[in-house]
Amino acid sequence: MAEAVISHNTWVHRLVRGGVRPLVKSPITPNQLTTLRLVTGIGAAGAFAAGTEDARMIGVAMMAVSLLLDRADGELARQAGKMSQAGHRYDLIADGLSNGAVFIGIGIGLTSSALGLWALALGLVTGGAAIAGELLLMRLDKLGLQNTAQLGGWWGFDPDDGMFLVPVAVALGFSLELLIVASVGAMAAAIVFFILLWRRSGSRVPVSGE
Repeated sequence: MAEAVISHNTWVHRLVRGGVRPLVKSPITPNQLTTLRLVTGIGAAGAFAAGTEDARMIGVAMMAVSLLLDRADGELARQAGKMSQAGHRYDLIADGLSNGAVFIGIGIGLTSSALGLWALALGLVTGGAAIAGELLLMRLDKLGLQNTAQLGGWWGFDPDDGMFLVPVAVALGFSLELLIVASVGAMAAAIVFFILLWRRSGSRVPVSGE
């Protein structure tokens, strides 16, 4: 079952905590919420890719729901006592695919802007880096070098909360600026995680096929 990534007591976690409580004794499972998070995330990406103003606003709403569900699945898992490593991995996969798809969708939607096909290239780079970052987190978990479910936040926020800036920026008409900044940030984050993996794993990195 699913467990939320990063810290467990951010402002967003507190926001969804009460809403999740009625689901504890329901047939709804954390993994179902994770699946819904993935579906709404990809739906948002498709809306952003359409490139029209109405579609972008639909994408903004869908992404906001998707990000809240990203916290809700872990909250439900903890409150219902249904946490598991398999669910945690599924959560990471859903995060990577959703976040990666969103940036690719934004890039596609901006191909008619001044950047042209460069917008698509930036979207692909940013989306790929977002997916790679989640894969590296999974690798750190598997090697026992860092439990990503226990990483702390600051002042009630954690690094994942930065994704909430995406729908805000798109809604305010700063999609192009967002994509440029995000492409640099996503690549930098992926490099940092890779260096962390390389430095902390050392000789423990298994050979292919392990």
